[in-house]
Amino acid sequence: MRTIALEEHFLTGELAHYSDATRELAQPQIWRETAPRLTDLAEQRLADMDRAGVDIAVLSLTAPGIQAEPDPQLAVARAAEVNDFLAGLVAANPGRFRGFAALPLQDPEAAAKELQRAVEQLGLCGALVNAHTGGVYLDAPPLRVVWERAEALDVPLYLHPANGFDTPHVIAGHPELIGPMWSWGTDTATHALRIIFGGVFDDFPGAKLLLGHMGESLPYSLWRLDSRWDWHRHHGVQLALGHPSHYLRRNLYVTTSGVCDNPPLLCALAALGPEHVLFATDYPYEDIDVATAFLAGAPISEADRALISHLNAESLLHIAD
Repeated sequence: MRTIALEEHFLTGELAHYSDATRELAQPQIWRETAPRLTDLAEQRLADMDRAGVDIAVLSLTAPGIQAEPDPQLAVARAAEVNDFLAGLVAANPGRFRGFAALPLQDPEAAAKELQRAVEQLGLCGALVNAHTGGVYLDAPPLRVVWERAEALDVPLYLHPANGFDTPHVIAGHPELIGPMWSWGTDTATHALRIIFGGVFDDFPGAKLLLGHMGESLPYSLWRLDSRWDWHRHHGVQLALGHPSHYLRRNLYVTTSGVCDNPPLLCALAALGPEHVLFATDYPYEDIDVATAFLAGAPISEADRALISHLNAESLLHIAD
């Protein structure tokens, strides 16, 4: 069965300094083992894919990437450079690689134009966004132009975690909770809810949001979100579809990246439907062999396994046979 993996990270030497904050979260020995796989874009990566049975990897610049650049003009230039580089990787390995663009969200109009160029001219599959950009989140009105362009191009935005803009008070004094083990998931789930309650999917009902890590716990929370939305004061917020779960079921797609566990997979399938769950390995931060073995052995129907493995990715990302 064909296998397409959607959250597969890379890094170039020129952009390595943007990932200093991510490196500092990892145990030194773990990072020493991970870093060479981030920058190896041929020999080791393809060997790992072959061994694990991954046919196509959809590559994306590792967090926080271009969004960590404080100079908007430099961000625009570097986004174009890294997207050209990524398109070259795909062209050199067309049967093995696809790519998500990096966007210079520091300049929303330039980001929308770069998304269009990346899709129409470079053949990339959408874009991956690493959390906030200087404290600005994807529900911000200036970024509506990016959503408008993504909807028109019929490509998703993949929302990936990165270091938070600030540290919630409840985490203060517990730095072990900051990062991918805990805070990144809660930050990203909250970001996704901001997009819903900010009216993005009312303005752009055809927009598609991808979340990794089995949906950052959101599939587990649909009933509770709807129940408490009916209970809460709405503070002037109106949802055209009535309840938050309707948007999550319509606009949200999730990947298995970084969560090789049957209960959350079964929850995501039941909550969102099998057409909204896709495969990813979170390479090289997670073990690619563990990820493919998990998908192969999951207690699901063969029809759902095919959707998760490749059919949903082919449809959502317009990947031909």
